[in-house]
Amino acid sequence: MMAGGPPFTLGVDTHEGLAALTRAIRAEEDGKQLRKELAANLRAALRPGAAQAKSGIMAMSSAGLATAPALRASIARKIRPEVKLGGRWSGARVKAFKTKSLRHFPNAPRRTNRARGWRHPVWGNREVWVQQHGKVDWFDRAFQGREGVYRAAVEAAMENMARRIADRAG
Repeated sequence: MMAGGPPFTLGVDTHEGLAALTRAIRAEEDGKQLRKELAANLRAALRPGAAQAKSGIMAMSSAGLATAPALRASIARKIRPEVKLGGRWSGARVKAFKTKSLRHFPNAPRRTNRARGWRHPVWGNREVWVQQHGKVDWFDRAFQGREGVYRAAVEAAMENMARRIADRAG
């Protein structure tokens, strides 16, 4: 680090780099606004990945009678980018949140993504159970081969914010 330079390095491609960037933002006068802007930029960088994951679950085949609420649409609504700056975990990721009010099936995103599937009673009859399989790895396939693209977009958003702070200090 050069004398008189920013209080952090511009290489913010690691977890430690994000923590250093967050500390530098806190030290700024308008730190709260800068944090909001960084979080918005990180979410924007991950939005295409969330859209891919949503299209992955919507492509799952649907058989049987139409019931409300719709399983695939409910899962798709719960997929979004998550950004946390500070605390125990800092970072940016695309997450499929639990579907708490979906037909007593809170772990629907996780269960439809795994090969083993899930068991459920047939129309509420607790004596007859069936094993159901979803579209295996729909969430994981959405990011396969594109991890580098999303990582680069997140790193670019972090680098831009680091440069802005460095330009202020310099």
